[in-house]
Amino acid sequence: MQLSLVSISTLFAALVLLCACSPGGGGGDAPAAVVSVAQDDGLARDIEHIERAARAKPAQLELELRARAQGLAAGSAAQLDVLALRGWLAALARERALSEQIGQQLRDWPAGPLRPAAGVAAASIGAEYLRAHGDLREARQLLLAVDATQLGAAGPLLRWRYYDQLAAICGDSGELDASLNYGHSALRLAEQMGQSWRVALTLVDLAFTSNRADTPARARQLIAQAQAEALKDPDPMTLNRVYTMRGILYANDSDSSITLQAYSDALEQATRAGADSVRALGLANFSDYHLRQGHPARALELAQQALPLARATRNISAESVARSNIGLAKIAMGRVAEGREDVRAGIMLDEQQGALSYASAGWEELAGYLEKAGDQAGAVNAYREYRRVGERVLRDETRKLLLEAQERQDAEQRARGIELLNRDNALKAEQVHQRNLALMLWAALGGCVLVSLGLLYQSFRRVRRTNEALAHSNASLKRQSETDPLTGLANRRHFQAAIKSLSGGEGLAASVFLIDIDHFKRINDAFGHAAGDAVLIDIAGRLRQAVRDDDLIVRWGGEEFLIVARSREGLFASQLAQRLLDLIAGQPVRHDGRDVPVTASIGFVSLPVPPHGLRLTWERAIDLVDTVMYLAKAHGRNKAYGVERIDAVDPLAAAELTARLEAAWGEGRVGLQVLSGPGAIRPAEVGA
Repeated sequence: MQLSLVSISTLFAALVLLCACSPGGGGGDAPAAVVSVAQDDGLARDIEHIERAARAKPAQLELELRARAQGLAAGSAAQLDVLALRGWLAALARERALSEQIGQQLRDWPAGPLRPAAGVAAASIGAEYLRAHGDLREARQLLLAVDATQLGAAGPLLRWRYYDQLAAICGDSGELDASLNYGHSALRLAEQMGQSWRVALTLVDLAFTSNRADTPARARQLIAQAQAEALKDPDPMTLNRVYTMRGILYANDSDSSITLQAYSDALEQATRAGADSVRALGLANFSDYHLRQGHPARALELAQQALPLARATRNISAESVARSNIGLAKIAMGRVAEGREDVRAGIMLDEQQGALSYASAGWEELAGYLEKAGDQAGAVNAYREYRRVGERVLRDETRKLLLEAQERQDAEQRARGIELLNRDNALKAEQVHQRNLALMLWAALGGCVLVSLGLLYQSFRRVRRTNEALAHSNASLKRQSETDPLTGLANRRHFQAAIKSLSGGEGLAASVFLIDIDHFKRINDAFGHAAGDAVLIDIAGRLRQAVRDDDLIVRWGGEEFLIVARSREGLFASQLAQRLLDLIAGQPVRHDGRDVPVTASIGFVSLPVPPHGLRLTWERAIDLVDTVMYLAKAHGRNKAYGVERIDAVDPLAAAELTARLEAAWGEGRVGLQVLSGPGAIRPAEVGA
């Protein structure tokens, strides 16, 4: 199972609830209330101590803080600090009634300078409870509903926690750009507060998001900074998180000693703190380490130790990792059917939480294990699920980007419209002025009429040029929004507009090819991400060589490309598929003085499909070629699988056969053509 920090992010987002007592927080009358906290140094120390240890034993610490806070003045900054921290601890402990009760107390805070801070604290408590129960979407919405003015008045400590929460939630939901933006906002606030342990926690989150965004060198730089900050003022929970992340970031190195030491250190810190929930995740991560080292029996033992701890502490994320690792270990030991169900159960926990990034990685890892175990049909199904979840993430992100682009375009158009309106008003004013001038001077200066007409003509020419410039700018914006910036190919937005010309009422009439670069992550890991970008650019150029000008080439997402060719005659599709294999694998991509070997797996079909002349919508056609493309991956890669015939008279029957394509192929209900690229193992050698 892909290593997880969900619960670490969930439980470790620092419990900053000293919002009102921070410098600059609260409002004009805040200092009088702040003094009450500053005068009680013992309470301030207790609050920080509990805050730092919160995820170790949240329920026990809440009881201690409740007793410690008796007798505080109602409506004071000290009472606000304690209530906010108690509510946070209740959320971490998943105590719904208590967290809701405290949240309501904060929402009902009396009017005054502390009320904005109380409102933000209430939203954060509610969001943390939702997040602890896996409802990332609702948690995000609750935080984003906080008014900007209210947040600005809450003080730097509470704002730090707010941004740290949003960064973690967005990262777990796959919104990596937003996660990085919120994380950097949190880092600036942590540095302003001058508390090294807060800086360390924020750097850990940024390192995790950077690693997810395929920038491992930056992630390692950040975790080194986090470790240095944590050691300035060490405590077990901060060090546990730093060491855990260090282990994750070095997990794929050929030298496993760094990861082994980091996980050992993390588990030691969790044990020192008596944090069973954190120990559960540490054991699950240790299990993952042994899976990667090829020790499935030891991995199974550790994951089975982690599972009851995770359930007892209601740590859903640790439970997900443990369940998945139990399944992967069983698959590696030959217990394929049993292990497959365990992994699926773990992935379902991630999907239920809305942690789609983890779910997508889980399906991909399951597919790889099943492929190695010889369960080709299971591997294909897992790859399909991987794509399904990945498509959801991509659709959400694409929708967001399109809306942002549209908003920018609308804003620019509005600005130009205002400019044109101002010019039009100026023109009209000039016209009135010229008319009045003409009336007054008509007898003596009749020539002024001609001058006025000349000025009017020049004004209209300026307006026309402005309109032409506006149209040109809009066309340029449209081209930019429909072009992939890296490869220069069309993107999905352009595809959805262009595909209509090839789709009639009966469905698509064209040849469709889905191309996926094999082991692209390995290319990034071995040669660097700049080399990965170079590969994508080079392959895009090779695809252009293979097709005609009126064929549609789309960067479909990540390392995938889609071709829709208008021709569907005879052997065209198979000939083009072979040409694509040869062009991609025929020679390596040259980057920075090194050769990067590249192959691809391809799925293709020509529509309508014999023998019944089946026509499909473009969505179903892509689903079909996606499935045969993953057959190519499951049977060795560097291959193209094409649908020659399908025993289906309507799209519904075709969808049923697509869902069990390999079995239908064996039954003779689907005819597939198998092509191999240069140097590939031939189909007979793999039993296809």
